[in-house]
Amino acid sequence: MVFFVDGDAAPGAGRRLRGVVVGAALAAGLAASAWGMDLRQAYEAALENDASIRASRAAAEAGRERLPQARSQLLPNVSFNAGRNYNDLTSEGRNVLGQPTTSQTQYWSGSQVLSVRQPLYRPYLTAQLKQAEAQVQDADATLERDEQSLVVRVGESYFDALLAREQVALVLAQKATYTTQLDAARKGFAAGSGTRTDVDDAQARLDLTVAQELEARQNESYTLHRLETLTGQPVESLAGVDAGRFVPQEPVPASVQEWIARAEEHSPELQSLQAQLEAARQEIEKAKAGHRPTLDAVAQWARTNSDTVTSVNSRYDNKTLGLQLSIPLYSGGYVSSTVRQAVATQTRVQEMLEATRRDLGVRVYREFRGVTEGVLRIRALEQAVRSAEQAVRSSRKSFEAGSRTSLDVLNAEQQRIAALRDLAQARYVYLVSRLRLQSLAGDDRLASVMEVNGWLRP
Repeated sequence: MVFFVDGDAAPGAGRRLRGVVVGAALAAGLAASAWGMDLRQAYEAALENDASIRASRAAAEAGRERLPQARSQLLPNVSFNAGRNYNDLTSEGRNVLGQPTTSQTQYWSGSQVLSVRQPLYRPYLTAQLKQAEAQVQDADATLERDEQSLVVRVGESYFDALLAREQVALVLAQKATYTTQLDAARKGFAAGSGTRTDVDDAQARLDLTVAQELEARQNESYTLHRLETLTGQPVESLAGVDAGRFVPQEPVPASVQEWIARAEEHSPELQSLQAQLEAARQEIEKAKAGHRPTLDAVAQWARTNSDTVTSVNSRYDNKTLGLQLSIPLYSGGYVSSTVRQAVATQTRVQEMLEATRRDLGVRVYREFRGVTEGVLRIRALEQAVRSAEQAVRSSRKSFEAGSRTSLDVLNAEQQRIAALRDLAQARYVYLVSRLRLQSLAGDDRLASVMEVNGWLRP
């Protein structure tokens, strides 16, 4: 950041004014140029520490488990059951003479059963597998969408903090200027060369600047705290924009329609909804499977010993191999109802996909305009800053010659500070719009961050 000061507000005041303002500018420049967190470091820290991203990763991991779960239902199901029991049987009856008799028998019995079931035709399970594949794609796309969103959130927080810090530096420089101007006006009034109006104007502007300083510092503290919360790390200093290397560029390709088509093809948001639509189609197939038969291959080996009181000390081995066919006949209309429900769900997802596609086009158009118009706005404000600096120099020289008042000098200085503030804001808005545009198009996240990071001070 560079502050231009020329001319004298009053005899001997110019050197003091230049010293104060240049000192404040140097302090701000040193604070900004001191090595601190840059955009890439902030993004990598947020990628590791942000709670919402960690939650998205966990959700994606949970969603990926649907695929092996669905696949397992089509593989053989093997089970083994075994049991051993102690039996104590007391029998009461009458013998051939009609006399009551009692007998007691104790014995052990047991069984072992090994079963294997292999689904052969299960349309429900086949549809469930395809649905699981779509749900995994949805989980991956949702995670990618959240990580793309993180780039934008980090960029917004980072440049909001930079803008707040720059506003503090500008307010401090303005405060130093008004303080010096007030001192010069008081001395001029005491010497009889000034007016009370000059003193009051300078005092009023200084008081307003003090209030603006409080607001700017509060905003700086808030934006830094928000960035620290996002990254999970303390922020001592931030790498600022290097005006010498920063050259705003038009988006490539230069057609907004190409960006919209690119976004529709690569946007993780649309990919997530497309995967949800496929999952909804497979839900219909699952519901329709309720009307279809199922066929399984079944193999079983069973061994029993002392199975009943009449077979004590006897053992039986039974081996079976066959097919099991199940045909649904009537379920009270349940299957038809689930089919209608699944069709309605599919329609809802289709409409959500179309609405999101249209909204995506609007958002891409807005950010594309933000980038293209940002280039023009930055160039115009750079010229406005040069003109405002020249106006300050001219006002000071005219004030020395007696053709301008101190109020004119204060107005010129205020206009210069406003132009510097608007230029800084335009640069940060351009950078954030660029990050948003690339995020909507599904561009490589790290490449987008590194491109913007290249314009910061190393």
